[in-house]
Amino acid sequence: MSKLLEKRPLFIASFIIRLVLVGYGEYQDRTMVVKFTDIDYHVFTDAARFITKGESPYNRSTYRYTPLLAWLLTPNVYLSPMYGKLLFITCDVLSGLLIYHILRLRGLPSQVACRVCSLWLLNPLPIGVSSRGNAESLLAALVLGTLLCMEGRRLVWAAMLYGLSVHMKIYPVTYALPFALVLRTPPEGGMEGGSRKEGWLWRGRRVLGFLRSLLSRDLLLFATVAGGVFGGLNLLFYHMYGWEFLQETYLYHLTRRDTRHNFSPYFYMLYLTADSPWSLWLGLAAFLPQLVLLLQASWSYHQDLGLCCFLHTALFVSFNKVCTSQYFLWYLCLLPVVIPGLSLSPRRGGGLLLLWFAGQGIWLGPAYFLEFEGYNTFLLIWLAGLLFLVINCYILIQIIVHYRPAQTTIRLKTE
Repeated sequence: MSKLLEKRPLFIASFIIRLVLVGYGEYQDRTMVVKFTDIDYHVFTDAARFITKGESPYNRSTYRYTPLLAWLLTPNVYLSPMYGKLLFITCDVLSGLLIYHILRLRGLPSQVACRVCSLWLLNPLPIGVSSRGNAESLLAALVLGTLLCMEGRRLVWAAMLYGLSVHMKIYPVTYALPFALVLRTPPEGGMEGGSRKEGWLWRGRRVLGFLRSLLSRDLLLFATVAGGVFGGLNLLFYHMYGWEFLQETYLYHLTRRDTRHNFSPYFYMLYLTADSPWSLWLGLAAFLPQLVLLLQASWSYHQDLGLCCFLHTALFVSFNKVCTSQYFLWYLCLLPVVIPGLSLSPRRGGGLLLLWFAGQGIWLGPAYFLEFEGYNTFLLIWLAGLLFLVINCYILIQIIVHYRPAQTTIRLKTE
């Protein structure tokens, strides 16, 4: 077992496991009633097929992603339907490699970094999701690549990857504030000090000092490159596909409501008010708690980007008005970056993990009876979702309380 957790055997074994599962999935799809491949993978492939015909990917109903994803998957049509799955499992293993380099950059020995990486590489959840043809591994690799470049102070690369990740899926835009706080010019000693007896004059100086600190060279460079990548891609696809691109890729998700398979604490309210004239405004108001929590997390924890991005993503997912199980991967890919800084005992950590799974299990009970037995269990699903939210908040509090940030970040030669 110790041999498996060495770097080369670990990554080779991780890729082989995913490759075998992809092969098994092809067998199950051909021979069994219950299919292995994620339904979204067929949506991606159909959208790519429309592109090969010179048509819009949005001719495929329910395709609500950037056209870039469909363009990336055109080899599904030209070469093999398995191409996309091979791309996704490669990005999944690449995410593990990026986690490894982040941990090494933070000063962890190679053997310890490999053990922590195994929590992602040998985790059944990302293995299953990527092998079934879900594209979340693409975004995980982009986010982790951005974090690695930020911590290594490779700002141009970080900005390019960040702009691309926000284009692929909008939620990483929440990292903009902690990135800005990290890249701003450190305030002068006199600006942070001063006597509070000066009242409004003292506060005004602090505000002006903060705004002035945002005009740093590093921050302006990062914002220019990231904005250029994000804006350039959007302009290109708007030119190609018009308003439909903006509607399906971004605007749809602002007003989206999922009233069935949903862990969100808001789903029952949105279900009951679906026909109300206030429904749209209630959906938009659901972003307010997210905004408050993300602002607080940014200001309090931006000095440790790994922890801050993890908290940002976990809070965004937990308090989102739509929350499905695949969203959990958005923050689980960042958890290995945080784990080495935790002072939790293995027993306590295992207890929190069991609690997290128990919360999902409690929710899945009434969800099963609604979906497969036809019983009206909406209220029970909502109550289970509220319990799961409480569990997630408790776990996040435990992580914050028991986190000890890394003392140094070192630059390493390429291994």
